[in-house]
Amino acid sequence: MAMGRFVILEHHWNGVHWDLMLERDGVLRTWAVDEAIVPGRNLPARALADHRLHYLEYEGVISGGRGSVRRCASGSYQSTLWTPDRVQFRLDGDDQVEGEAVLFRIESGFAPEPFSWFFRLGNLD
Repeated sequence: MAMGRFVILEHHWNGVHWDLMLERDGVLRTWAVDEAIVPGRNLPARALADHRLHYLEYEGVISGGRGSVRRCASGSYQSTLWTPDRVQFRLDGDDQVEGEAVLFRIESGFAPEPFSWFFRLGNLD
């Protein structure tokens, strides 16, 4: 089981999405969640490039005209499974973001990429 820190950033750039960032191997593994995080729902997400640990504490304008971010939640997490297609973990965060969570990838012939991700917080059964 791996432990680390997490942050969720509200990112305003070409609309709005929420960046879910999990600390792992010295970087932040990052997914953009397309909808506000609501427990008990499968929310569409897409994997992004790893980000610097700097974003665990950062809020404000992002260089290069990439919008701005505001921290919505942060804390620690403990993963129980981490594979290329599925990440299961427990969030222990502030602002009511806590509990069992999962990121899972499914093959999709309709997406521009060969795989789509979904994020779910709570009600994993």
